[in-house]
Amino acid sequence: MNLKKIAKSAVFAAATAAVMLPVAALAQDGAAEAAGAGMGKGLAVLGAGLAVVGGGLGIGLVGKGAVESIARQPEAAGKIQINMILAAALIEGATLFAVAVGFLA
Repeated sequence: MNLKKIAKSAVFAAATAAVMLPVAALAQDGAAEAAGAGMGKGLAVLGAGLAVVGGGLGIGLVGKGAVESIARQPEAAGKIQINMILAAALIEGATLFAVAVGFLA
């Protein structure tokens, strides 16, 4: 059910961006370029924030799955924990890359 809230907030962010983009087109000469550049940077940072939210959800789901698996088979806790840490590291690496790209834009 939390995914519905996240989807609604993503749609709201996209709709807000679509409403604000024509403002840059109506600005005067050089101001339009400056407004467009500022808008692009704002949207890039918004994308970086969404990447962090996605990474947090991914790591949370990995942790939840690992805890449930360990509860069902305690004898496999070592293997499950190693795989959980590896998956969380990969998710965090992808998230960090997305945040860096968002801030460099």
